[in-house]
Formats: sequence, structure tokens, C-alpha cells
Amino acid sequence: MRAEEVAATLERVRAVVAERVIGQDAVIEQALVVFLARGHCLLEGVPGTAKTLLVRVLAGALNARFGRIQFTPDLMPSDITGVNVLRDGGRTTEFRGGPIFTDLLLADEINRAPAKTQAALLESMQERQVTVDGTARPLGDLFTVFATQNPVEYEGTYPLPEAQLDRFLMKVKVAYPSREAELGILDSYAAGFDAERAADVIPPPVLDEAQCRALRAAVDGVLVAPEVRGYIASIVRETRDDPALTLGGSPRATVALFRAARGSALMAGRDYVTPDDVKELASAVLRHRVTLAPEVEVEGRNADEVLQGVLARVQAPK
Repeated sequence: MRAEEVAATLERVRAVVAERVIGQDAVIEQALVVFLARGHCLLEGVPGTAKTLLVRVLAGALNARFGRIQFTPDLMPSDITGVNVLRDGGRTTEFRGGPIFTDLLLADEINRAPAKTQAALLESMQERQVTVDGTARPLGDLFTVFATQNPVEYEGTYPLPEAQLDRFLMKVKVAYPSREAELGILDSYAAGFDAERAADVIPPPVLDEAQCRALRAAVDGVLVAPEVRGYIASIVRETRDDPALTLGGSPRATVALFRAARGSALMAGRDYVTPDDVKELASAVLRHRVTLAPEVEVEGRNADEVLQGVLARVQAPK
């Protein structure tokens, strides 16, 4: 598929999702970039900002299977992956897959479960397979985790460990919609829309599985010139030397920024990456992979502010 055709197809998907998820255009675009780049997405925002709705609608538009896991403190790893059960009086076993066996998995409020349960997702996110009792069971090629979490200062949450965070291609912040968008939400409800009614939420499919695969394959053909690759590496390496950070981006972060920039370029209808593609997504790709120095946190600064300073120091190629 040519880049222009891909962009037109993605615009149809974006428009369908935006009709139902009002006022979150930037979040929708970043979620599509994650899907294109074969990554996983961490959505952070307070309750009620349409994080769950976004994933449900996106799954419908992509004609993908949708699964949901509500993370709670008593959730067990086997509740996610599935278990082997005895049959025929204990002579044989049968595997009963958990909700992880789907295409788009919503891991809702992932930071409300303890680390042991969160870690049940690690293998699936990295290798797209699940191992139960020594047997590896593959997940589909379209398998993508969209995890939601409340801001870390909320009561009853467990911070995600660094190894878990590093598996997410991007951390997308979901803010409150503008006043105009919020009025648009009320208008849609006044016209009869109801987010709790599946018939209203799930749109007619825009794509099929073969088309989704073709879109993802098109990302691999996006050109990233040597000078742009150098720019990506310089940004990530600069985070390791910034005194405001005690932990900078790893080589996985460098690869993640490379992949995300390719997806962004394709969304724009280009078969090549520009430095602006890299700049626009740098914070979303890196904000969950760096750790602020304690004195910086005391000052009230956040990772995005530090990363903007990094981008200002690293010269973009002409």
C-alpha cells in the first residue's frame, strides 16, 4: 500500500473513533500510532475520561477481538492467562484460556493489582505468547495491550515496575476534554447516544484482519534517513547524561522512538520520517522510561518538562 492510501484508510478509522470519543483527538492518533507500530499503550488519566470507551470503539473499527481484564488487588496471574483443568476423572487435562487470548486487550486500572499479577503480562507483551505449565501458547499477530492506570498519587495503586513500563511503546496522558468538546458530549447524549449501550459504542468495521496486517506491514517500508536515526539516538543518549534524571532511556527506548516515528509518518501520508515526527512523540515514548532525580521532584518538575529541555539541547538535522 502506498503511504497516501494508508493515510486515507487510517483517517477513516480515526474519524469513526472520534465520532464516539469526543475531544480526545490527540489520544486517538497516538493510539493508532501504537497499533501501527506493533506496540502496547499505557493510557493514564483520571476516571471518566473515555479511556475504556476509546479501546472498545477502536476494536470495533478495526474489526478486532476485544477483551477486558479489570485489575484488582486480589486478581491472580491465572485469571489472566488461563489454567489447565482436569477432565475424565483426572486422567486428562484441558487448557482453558484466559481473557488474554484476544486481539485488543484492555488491562483496566492495571496499577490496582500487585506486581506479581502485573508481571503476568510481561511475556505476552514481549513475545506475544503465554506459557502455562511449561507449554507456550501463541497469541494472535494483532495482539495489543491497552492498559489504563489512574495517576500514581491515587489511593490504592501500585506503581508499575520499570521492566513492565519499558514494554509499553508509549505512555499517553488522557486529559479532561475542552469545554467545547464536553458540550459536544452532552449534545451526543441529548441525541440518544449512550456509552453503556453496545449498539451505540461499537461502530461498523472499517477494516478487516488482512487490512490491519497490511497497514502494519507498510510501517516497515517507511524510510528513516541516517541523520534522523542519529537524531533519535542522540535524544535518548542525552537523557542518560541529564543531571535531572537518575535513569535515562535504554536502547529499547531508542528502538521504540524509531518505531513510533515511522507510524507517525505513515499517519501523515509520508513514507519517510522527519525530525518533527520524532519530536512530537518523544515525550510519549520516553516519559515512562526515565526517572526524575529526587531534588527535581521536590521542585515540582515532571518528566515532560525535563524531556522538553533535552529536545531543546539536541540539534535536529536540517
